[in-house]
Amino acid sequence: MHTPFHDPASVAGKAPPVGEATDLLIVGAGPAGIAAALEAAGRGIGVTLVDENPVPLETMGEDVPLHFGGRMGATAGNANAMLEAMLEARPELGDALEAGVDVRLGTAVWGLFPHGPARAWMDTHAAGLADASHAWLMSFKQVIVASGRRDMGLAFDGWQRPGVMGASAAWRLAVLYGALDARRAVLVGSDTDALNVAVELMARGVRIVAVIEQSEAILGDPALASQLEAGGARLLVRHAVRHAHGDAYGVTSVEAASLDTGASTAFECDTVLLGIAALPAIELPEAAGCATTFDAARSGHVVIVDAIQRTSLPFIHAAGDCAGVWASKSRDEDVAREEGRRAARAALEALGASRDETAATKPIEPDTPAYDIAQARVAWVQASVIGAAGEPFVCQCEEVTAREILDVRPPRYLDWHPADAAHDTRGVAGLAQSGPPNPDAVKRLTRACMGPCQGRRCREQVAALLAIGSGCALPQIPLATFRAPVRPLALRQLAEVAEASSTAAHWDSWFGMASQWVPFWRVEPLYRAGTRQVGEAVASE
Repeated sequence: MHTPFHDPASVAGKAPPVGEATDLLIVGAGPAGIAAALEAAGRGIGVTLVDENPVPLETMGEDVPLHFGGRMGATAGNANAMLEAMLEARPELGDALEAGVDVRLGTAVWGLFPHGPARAWMDTHAAGLADASHAWLMSFKQVIVASGRRDMGLAFDGWQRPGVMGASAAWRLAVLYGALDARRAVLVGSDTDALNVAVELMARGVRIVAVIEQSEAILGDPALASQLEAGGARLLVRHAVRHAHGDAYGVTSVEAASLDTGASTAFECDTVLLGIAALPAIELPEAAGCATTFDAARSGHVVIVDAIQRTSLPFIHAAGDCAGVWASKSRDEDVAREEGRRAARAALEALGASRDETAATKPIEPDTPAYDIAQARVAWVQASVIGAAGEPFVCQCEEVTAREILDVRPPRYLDWHPADAAHDTRGVAGLAQSGPPNPDAVKRLTRACMGPCQGRRCREQVAALLAIGSGCALPQIPLATFRAPVRPLALRQLAEVAEASSTAAHWDSWFGMASQWVPFWRVEPLYRAGTRQVGEAVASE
């Protein structure tokens, strides 16, 4: 009888020990996450509410999870002060604590690892968690992801300077932390979300000196635009930022140019707010395997949810801005709260903790888009990035320009040059011969989006460039994939994640084949990986 060969290096039977467990894990303590936690509390199950805020200053410096642009005030360096500010801004967190919810602030979820065919060696769903110094695993049965939004980046000459930041990041620093170091700001983009942030900042003492929009007219709520204009802001349409001038401390002025005449206007400021688009932060559910789609009404790529906020994986739910961003939802937090409550009721029913006889049958409908958001984003990249006088790095982390992305040039450190001009015909158009170009392929070929910010500043710009270079519509460009960890982790933190003791055994060979490299401290005299005969012993076996 044939005995199957067992690979001692296989992960089979080596599931990592998971030290913590909860029934319902909720990621994000915004309106949707808190509402979900309060709905699920007191039902006889374990409820854990996790939020990465307050984010450590070092992580903010990497523009993660939002594009903070170096505009963190002194308070951002004081974890206790930020925690107090956050609790003051979200008093419902106290209600969740009193209701028995396990609330963990300053704790990021860097990965969701569902049990399934691709991870059959794990016997449970697990989440990777990390605080400022440690990382560990927690098992869960149901999870609600309410991870919020992030901002679309936009390259122009000088956009790498401190002071160029996302509008959502400015809102978080000002409203959630009370730590925004800005006095005079220029807003780039004019949809309702962007205008709303600008009005909020103006009420908190930031002077909005200009709103710059590349379209023929301001795109957002006219009442908000009028408020900004009454406060002294100039509204410029058919304009784009040509240069953010500055010194070692950051931006000092912005030069905006007319897209029709080329005439330029300068504004003194210390901050540039990127309000091109607010995007659902779907890194966690997408990396876990949830189905996604491009939905213009929900502001772009978003996880697909049903009426009870359930994704294509029935144990993962999405709520709040993670499930879609639209104007009326941004202005009324009750919409996000209702999504959170729906998700909690669905999770409770799946856990057998309740039976909701009044389950929602109709999904919450987003606003009808007032304009073509895909076309507008491509137009911004065309006007600002391709129209730049210099060659700003679209990917700041890896220093990749728009031309290098459009030409699909290898990383510059390889010092590659085509054999002749006729040979250099690859480019995005060449990739598109077999269909819409894939950002993952471009990432591997150019390293764009592979830096420590994990593509948060450049991912949408790269997609727009691929649309321009290939002639495809932006919604046809596939979503660049996310992988865990979706938050930067120090190696010392990852080293703390527990593993089975047998995992490290036999790691340097596979099915009896010697590895090409063995650490010098484990080499024995009999080890001859390059010349050994079949059947001879290998040191590690």
